Amino acid sequence: MPSAVAIRDLRVRRGGNLVLPGVSLEVRAGSVTGLLGPSGSGKTTLIRAIVGVQIVDGGDVQVLGEPAGSPALRRRVAYVTQAPSVYADLSVRENLSYFARVLDAPAESAAEAIAKVGLDQRASQVVVTLSGGERARVSLAAALVGNPELLVLDEPTVGLDPVLRRDLWDLFHRLADGGATLLVSSHVMDEADRCDELVLLREGRVLAHTTPADIRGRTGARDLDEAFLRLIEERS
Repeated sequence: MPSAVAIRDLRVRRGGNLVLPGVSLEVRAGSVTGLLGPSGSGKTTLIRAIVGVQIVDGGDVQVLGEPAGSPALRRRVAYVTQAPSVYADLSVRENLSYFARVLDAPAESAAEAIAKVGLDQRASQVVVTLSGGERARVSLAAALVGNPELLVLDEPTVGLDPVLRRDLWDLFHRLADGGATLLVSSHVMDEADRCDELVLLREGRVLAHTTPADIRGRTGARDLDEAFLRLIEERS
């Protein structure tokens, strides 16, 4: 399968520190790829470089065949940050209708996105009155309005209850089945089993790029937490 994201020797400094010292990896098109690692491992910095909002020291980042951050990618790539990125004083429907107009998407795409994240019953509610999990889903819906080819999600399930987390992962796979590519960051290792492929990041370096089954086979571990620890010990 072709690569939706191709990174070669990416180097990024933040605050004078070399956060990414030369990352190279590819994200397979049509996959749900998990970007996993502890807090401070460089996940958010890598994501920012992929969506083209991070100043880099060197290297090359190609996204959907274009340099990261190219104007041609604005409608093809969606980025959902950890913090909700919608207007708190507007209703769910008003937010989604606004983003549909910005993206010149069909008017019905707003209602479709609301339905995809399960907020039909909250469509008329002002965002500020929603729970934290519901606000996160509004942000995800806003990203879905333009039917992006690449969806980059930074810790999208933090603070959500287990049922909602399950439902969102089911949605991620439905989107991938429809042809989208998803890159989902998390520091929760039990979510790794829900991914097609895994990129394990530690201290700005790719520790492994593999599948959940392969990492278990390589390490002989019963669960992915244990497998991750064994990989760290091997590289120490």
